Amino acid sequence: MTGWLTVVSYLVCFGLAYMVTMRLKGQRGRGLWVIITGLMLFLALNKQLDLQTALTATGRCMSHIQGWYEDRQTIQKLFIGGMIIGISTVIALMLAKMRGKVRENGLAFAGLFVLVTFVMVRAVGFHHMDSLIGAEIASISLNFIFENLGLLMIALNALTHLRVTAPERHSQPA
Repeated sequence: MTGWLTVVSYLVCFGLAYMVTMRLKGQRGRGLWVIITGLMLFLALNKQLDLQTALTATGRCMSHIQGWYEDRQTIQKLFIGGMIIGISTVIALMLAKMRGKVRENGLAFAGLFVLVTFVMVRAVGFHHMDSLIGAEIASISLNFIFENLGLLMIALNALTHLRVTAPERHSQPA
C-alpha cells in the first residue's frame, strides 16, 4: 500500500512541477522545475519497475564475475563519493544560475536533497543502511517517511509557486 501511495505522490509532484514549469516560461528558476518534472516522472516509473534493484543485482553479478566482490564496499564508497560530487556540482551550477530565485525554491532544493540522498542510499544497497531506513516508527517505515518527506517539500514549494504566480483573475460585472 505504501508503495502505491509513494507512486501517487511522485505523480502528484510531477503534475505540480509541470504546472510550475509552464507558469515560469521565460523566467529564472524554470530550469530547476524542468529538472524536477523529469526526475519525478522517472522516479515514479522507477518505483514501479524497481530499476535500482536491477542495477544493484547487475553490480553484484559483475563484482562476482570480475572477482572484486570482497572489496565491493570500496567501490560502493567511490560510487557514493562520485554521486555526491556530481550532484553537488549540479546543485552549485543551478544555484549560480538562479540568482535571486533561491529563496523561492529553497524548499524544493531541500526536498530534492532528501530525495536524492534517500535514492542514493537505496541504490548502493549498504545492508546496514537498508536495515536503518527499513526500521519503523508507529508501523510506518523510515523508508516511506524519508522518501515522502522529500516529495512533500517539493509539492509544498510547487503549490507556493502556483499560488504566488497565479494570474490575477479580474471579476467581470454581470
